[in-house]
Amino acid sequence: MISKVEKPDVVERHLILGGSGFIGRHVAALLVQSGHEVVLAGRSLSKPTFTPALEERVGWRSFDLANAQWDSLIDGITVIHHYAWSSVPASANNDPSLDLSTNVAPTLGLLEALRKKGSLAPRLIFASSGGTVYGKLLRVPVHEDHRLSPITAYGAGKAAVELYLGTYRALYGLDCRVARLANPFGAGQNLAKGLGAVTTFLHRALSQQPIIIWGDGEVVRDFIHISDVAAGLVALARAQPLDSHHVFNIGSGEGVSLNGVIAELESKLPHRLDVRYEHGRKFDVPVSVLDISLIRETLGWRPSLSFSEGLSQTLGDLGGGGAHRDRSEVSGPEQ
Repeated sequence: MISKVEKPDVVERHLILGGSGFIGRHVAALLVQSGHEVVLAGRSLSKPTFTPALEERVGWRSFDLANAQWDSLIDGITVIHHYAWSSVPASANNDPSLDLSTNVAPTLGLLEALRKKGSLAPRLIFASSGGTVYGKLLRVPVHEDHRLSPITAYGAGKAAVELYLGTYRALYGLDCRVARLANPFGAGQNLAKGLGAVTTFLHRALSQQPIIIWGDGEVVRDFIHISDVAAGLVALARAQPLDSHHVFNIGSGEGVSLNGVIAELESKLPHRLDVRYEHGRKFDVPVSVLDISLIRETLGWRPSLSFSEGLSQTLGDLGGGGAHRDRSEVSGPEQ
């Protein structure tokens, strides 16, 4: 699903690192629809497919975060979207040093390349993790001024990059912006990475497979449909220079337990689900709900879909089957 956006006064050239990923594809479609130029950069051997109306307006560069040639990659770019990250919480915990060397260190290389460009440096949007950088919440929903206290190596890596972005912003005047994302879901999400509880549950429900829940199912998360994530990121990327704030939560602002997800799914499907409960995991934060008042008041963005509506949208995008069709591949620009 592609959200409606206004045509820009100035056409910008956006580079999306991790452009073949779930978020990158949807942001690219939204930017191109709004009239901007987009270059995707990713590890895939070929560019993701879009509708013919969008296809010819999206460029592609082969890219590996760990070995990026930043000077040539960012040449002529107005805005950089940094969505590339090679780990997930489990893999980062298994090898924190690898996570540091393949994600945090290369991002420092990007910041150095931007520093050398001085006033000509493009602005940088970094996709952080609102579900992991805060750790166990002292208040719910959590505001951006909450302490950073991650309890996973994945969250620590994201928080480290956030701190470096703030440092380069303060020392060298770089326009670095941080989006702390909630838990996105929707058609086209890659289930192999082990992320996306809602999409995983939905896939298994449609495939008549058992759904595994770690713990008692009362873990609460902030789930947001991918179309709203993309719209929030585009709003942040297109905003005028931000002097007072550069870190924003992007979520629904509402919490849903895993048991609540199951109940909502069962209300939309013609059969009961096979749900199996396993022992809880130490790295699962009990409650994670984001306060989105800052981005609403500063940029005028808010999600357009409730959790129930987003789930219905995803079911519609999947056509009632188990194949994860990407909505951005079947929708064209507004005429």
